[in-house]
Amino acid sequence: MAATCRVYALDLIGFGGSAKPTPGSLDPGTHVEYTFETWGQQIVDFCREVIGEPAFLIGNSIGCIAAMQAAVDDPDIARGIALINCSLRLLHDRRRITQPLHKRLGAPLLQQILKARWIGHAFFKQIAQPATVRKILLKAYINSEAVTDELVDLILAPASDLGAVDVFLAFTAYSQGPLPEDLLQVLPCPAIILWGTDDPWEPIALGQEFAKFSCVERFIPLQGVGHCPQDEAPELVNPILLEWISGHLDTTRFDTIKENTASSP
Repeated sequence: MAATCRVYALDLIGFGGSAKPTPGSLDPGTHVEYTFETWGQQIVDFCREVIGEPAFLIGNSIGCIAAMQAAVDDPDIARGIALINCSLRLLHDRRRITQPLHKRLGAPLLQQILKARWIGHAFFKQIAQPATVRKILLKAYINSEAVTDELVDLILAPASDLGAVDVFLAFTAYSQGPLPEDLLQVLPCPAIILWGTDDPWEPIALGQEFAKFSCVERFIPLQGVGHCPQDEAPELVNPILLEWISGHLDTTRFDTIKENTASSP
């Protein structure tokens, strides 16, 4: 996509290469509340301070919630939002009542157990292993060839960062905040939704309900693809996104973007 657009890949605070301050009441530089309001504000600040103009926001899974939160909090920063296999937040406190009994009881119990620091750290240590990460990815990706050593290493690398364990445990305990439909109801910009039909975690049948919201221009199923279509099948995803973006830009502006990026290093 960077061949025709100015593209930024932003690691939300607590994830990837971003800093991982201790979870807690906001104290800049020391403690951060890991909520969608926090991540939404980070995206808003990034758009204003780095991009300098309204942008198209593209998210996958929980990244969709963070992108929508940013647009709702500050409508001036978003030209449109692309949601790729949006998190349904099935373990949210308000959603849990619709889940099978074992999930309604099991998830809160696990959250309470992991609050014991030594148990939480031991649990994280077991998950942050190459074999475990690969096994999880092979469930999420239908195309097993997309699960490369490089991908496993990229996901594992942040796990060794200072504070990574506490951020992970804080996020597993986070069952509040907005549901996707809360944000879609008030989203101030157009949206497009792409969804891998074989996603084992976010069922497409539930995701298709989002097409009813007035802000959603298109809902596009991606056949035979799992939870991360942008990585598993970029040859399907990128042309759709580029066509959608160009449709929301006047021709002169889009040609200018292509000329500028073509001459950039």
